[in-house]
Amino acid sequence: MAQTIIGDALPNIPWEDRPAGSDAVIWRYSQNPVIPRDAIPTSNSIFNSAAVPYNGKFAGVFRADDTRRIMDLHVGHSDDGITWTLGPDPIEWQFTDAELANFEHRYDPRVCWLEDRYYVTWCNGYHGPTIGIGYTHDFETFHFLENAYLPFNRNGVLFPRKINGQYAMFSRPSDNGHTPFGDIFYSESPDMVHWGKHRWVMGTKPWTWQSTKIGAGPIPIETTEGWLLIYHGVLTSCNGYVYSMGAALLDIDEPWKVLYRGGPYLLSPQTLYECVGDVPNVAFPCAALADAATGRLAIYYGAADTVTALAFAYVDDLIDFVKQNSEL
Repeated sequence: MAQTIIGDALPNIPWEDRPAGSDAVIWRYSQNPVIPRDAIPTSNSIFNSAAVPYNGKFAGVFRADDTRRIMDLHVGHSDDGITWTLGPDPIEWQFTDAELANFEHRYDPRVCWLEDRYYVTWCNGYHGPTIGIGYTHDFETFHFLENAYLPFNRNGVLFPRKINGQYAMFSRPSDNGHTPFGDIFYSESPDMVHWGKHRWVMGTKPWTWQSTKIGAGPIPIETTEGWLLIYHGVLTSCNGYVYSMGAALLDIDEPWKVLYRGGPYLLSPQTLYECVGDVPNVAFPCAALADAATGRLAIYYGAADTVTALAFAYVDDLIDFVKQNSEL
């Protein structure tokens, strides 16, 4: 079997076979949601969170909005990637500059293993939303590096290796509210602090599931076909925003160049836990585990801005779908 994913084997990846009789490219875990809204005593909701392999098990950083409705980040651990235990208190960041301790909110984290540590990016409220960058070696002590950009920005997603000798990240310039616009941009940095060489990647598509705004989702997956990017798209319905997920293939050396982009969505809010919650009609992907040996993917996504759900796919099927249904 050809190995499409360029990466490591993950033999204990959480997994459930595609339901009998289904031809879905992505299918939901039958026991969703995997993390309920009240998994810790103070939480109103837990969603839009990131999980990674760690020491033969799994760890991650999770968005938990508390009962004051303050948005913050918590550590989580799991033996199997399905049953999670979350720390009851938010992460306490270590700072070299006390100014960085000032924040309005922290939400929608991504976690990326890169070189010798786990980097965390999140939407950090610093006089408006921007992209905070920090790291941890052990999911116990967390170091805050810097805010990557001036406000306003969201959906900061790092690449799992340097591109042409530079750190690389996607982001979505936005505004200070419920942004009614948004394209994906690519940026580079020599040191994880100073970001530039910005390139436009792709924008919205009128009259489709991704007509209002789009944003990068999980860490891009390196494959023999290019970078596989799972992303969210939003349409504005007569009853508000609808968040769905889709995918694109990007050039391996110049990731701002889109090779293929799926026209149809891969998963849209259709179940009760995706359609009913604090924010109805949301399926927001934030993390994907990949097993290079089998091509399996396990995708974590926020549902209705309330709970965390899990879906599965084979990377080869996903790539074939994007190629066969590409609309650039």
